Amino acid sequence: MNSFKVGTLADKAGINLETVRYYEKIGLMPKPKRKESRYRFYDKSDLTRLKFIVRAKELGFTLKEISELLVLRIESKATCGDIKRIAEHKIQDVEQKIKDLQNIKKVLTKLIHQCVNEELSSEECPILEVIEH
Repeated sequence: MNSFKVGTLADKAGINLETVRYYEKIGLMPKPKRKESRYRFYDKSDLTRLKFIVRAKELGFTLKEISELLVLRIESKATCGDIKRIAEHKIQDVEQKIKDLQNIKKVLTKLIHQCVNEELSSEECPILEVIEH
């Protein structure tokens, strides 16, 4: 069968039905076609597009970036270099997030080492004191 109702489409893409509707609302997914019965339906190209969106999200792309990728995917003048530049920018974002997470880990590790008496009340906990101040 080459046409799907929204629930089937969502299941096949491994996402929530409401997510599909949200992607339609913001323009990542095209408005669905309608049968004579007025039921909305989707075809294989819609499923392919939705899976592309899901995979791009898994790779850390924002919805805005995914929208840009979709435009480049469709645009005949786009080159692999255009897409490469977006991926390179994403790597820079990921590297910054890694640095931020490493700093958070460093601070938390230091706080954990300051907590030498685990029997102290929560009001006396040095971890909570540092967070509070």
